[in-house]
Amino acid sequence: MKVKNLNSSSRKTNKVIKETFALLMQEKKELNNITVTELVKRAEITRSAFYTHFDSIYDIAQEIQNETLTLLMTNIDAIQTMDDFDYYLDIIFNYLKENEKIYSMMLSSNDPMLFSNKLSKAINKHISELLKSTNNDNLILKITFYTDGCMNLIIKHFRKEIDNSLDELNSFMKELFRNLFIK
Repeated sequence: MKVKNLNSSSRKTNKVIKETFALLMQEKKELNNITVTELVKRAEITRSAFYTHFDSIYDIAQEIQNETLTLLMTNIDAIQTMDDFDYYLDIIFNYLKENEKIYSMMLSSNDPMLFSNKLSKAINKHISELLKSTNNDNLILKITFYTDGCMNLIIKHFRKEIDNSLDELNSFMKELFRNLFIK
């Protein structure tokens, strides 16, 4: 993001840009089908307002990805116990609920698979570190199964392919983690 010190107006414009971008992603299904012209018209902002915040359409997608990755990675190193893991998942799911509108639209497009693969790899690495001292058969297979399955459930939630709430998914993922890794 180009704007360094976000005031209230800048935060509002940034949010409008992201929400409009997500809406266009939902409609167009692919990032390369969205233009700045179309976005600024839909968002009812000027081109200069857009370019104050972003250099391109791709920068919006990158910022949303970076914000999500930052959130996921910020607290993961502090996980030492199952309670820490539960707290970590609570932070993630609260963030997803706060930004549900954007994620619902973004993840209904055809482009989220590259992003979910990035997230899965990052989470796999940290869960492997967390559990490296455990003697757990097929640990890498279980971690991959867990993270890929969780990412898929989240995408299905935002695409409205399953009826479960984010709170239900959070509880399910905590229980699944315990069943897979805590004996």
